[in-house]
Amino acid sequence: MIGLFTADEVRAAEAPLLAATPPGTLMQRAATGLATVCARLLGSTYGRRVVLLVGGGNNGGDALFAGASLAGRGARVTAVLLDPQRAHPAGLAALRRAGGRVAAAGDRGTDQLIARADLVLDGMLGIGGRGGLRPDAAELTRAAAEGAGITVAVDVPSGVDASTGAVDGVAFPAMHTVTFGAVKRGLVVGEGRGHAGRVHLVDIGLAPHLPPPGVRQLTDPDAAARLEPPSAGDDKYSQGVVGVVAGSATYPGAGVLCTGAALRTRPGLVRYAGAAAEGVRAAWPEAIVTAGRPGEAGRVQAWVVGPGMGTDDAARDVLAEVLATDVPVLVDADALTLLAREPGLVRRRSAPTVLTPHDREFERFGAPVGADRIGAARRLAAELGAVVLLKGDGTVVADPDGTAFVNGTGTADLATAGTGDVLSGIAGALLATGLPAAEAAAVAAHLHGRTGQLAARRGPLIAGDLVRRLPEAVGRVRGIPVDGLGDSGA
Repeated sequence: MIGLFTADEVRAAEAPLLAATPPGTLMQRAATGLATVCARLLGSTYGRRVVLLVGGGNNGGDALFAGASLAGRGARVTAVLLDPQRAHPAGLAALRRAGGRVAAAGDRGTDQLIARADLVLDGMLGIGGRGGLRPDAAELTRAAAEGAGITVAVDVPSGVDASTGAVDGVAFPAMHTVTFGAVKRGLVVGEGRGHAGRVHLVDIGLAPHLPPPGVRQLTDPDAAARLEPPSAGDDKYSQGVVGVVAGSATYPGAGVLCTGAALRTRPGLVRYAGAAAEGVRAAWPEAIVTAGRPGEAGRVQAWVVGPGMGTDDAARDVLAEVLATDVPVLVDADALTLLAREPGLVRRRSAPTVLTPHDREFERFGAPVGADRIGAARRLAAELGAVVLLKGDGTVVADPDGTAFVNGTGTADLATAGTGDVLSGIAGALLATGLPAAEAAAVAAHLHGRTGQLAARRGPLIAGDLVRRLPEAVGRVRGIPVDGLGDSGA
């Protein structure tokens, strides 16, 4: 797993390393890694135009030393200084010795210089930056956004809160972020995720000094380890039985999608109970379907309740019946609306519960998400004693004990009707296998995002595309080629 850290955690880890190494060692490690990534992005460095946007302090020093390295390889490097009096003196001297040029923000022709650059390197603010950009930094950011060059941020894009991903106004639009020592949380969650682009981690020796991460991100191998294939001794009951309560007679789609996603995630058995029974039975003869109440469906190891089932008194009674069971329950969509009115239904549970709100559904529990998405999910999880899967770009999963995950997969194409029903089906199937609730939710988000990425390759996706491509996504996460569903045409 990838550990995700706050700015304070990174600074605390740097302190003993700075004390144990000669002055400037960490900066040279960072600048060398930064220059290596930039050279790789450029393809060749000789004659390429590179502009450094340089603030004061160590972040600007990293940019200047990296610029000196690129100039030494034949690049035409110009540093635009926000405050010439505060520029890192050793970095500035190194750049000049390598043949780099220096200009000041506001000088005539700066915008044109940035517009013509092959690469623009953002070293204006570091991980300690707070609040919005000053007008001169905002103007340089605007010029970089309008230019055609590759945009690269040093450690964290200027204007992004390194710990939360919050953006107050303007932030540097990086296509790539080269971060040092540890991945900062703000690069993978909230608005910061959209400004960071692809994140490259440079090892500067911090790992032994970092605390155990309270927030992590799964990789494909992490997810694969929790998607165990059936063994020779398994049967349909030993692999997990998931129950689904979703959809209505008028709107069966949520039930069809949720049930299909649960089936495709490969539990041993899926039982459906609800008013969309006719539609679910027609779509998925593999499921055991009843039009009755959940208690009539038979024994399950986990329930999914809520998508498309309505919010009337009858739906409330069904929700209460499911939450009264002693098995894990995933609560989504309409059931979240009901639960926000009566949160005691989940607080009284001893078995695990997973709630899957998007931002508007989250707000019904009393407060908006705000800029700190990890903090918000953690607070609601602790308040209700349930795992919270806060959906969005960089989905956050928070356990009541404070452990959290930020999802690293997905695509904006998933913002379409029905995809949340698919996510619920995946997560319910994983809960039924016995995975801890927070891990089941995190793996479901990872697999859902991977499936969306595969489906989006063929053009605009609909929720049904996710159900169809789930087997391929599972295979790819496991690193196993899927016959007949390979790369051709994907």
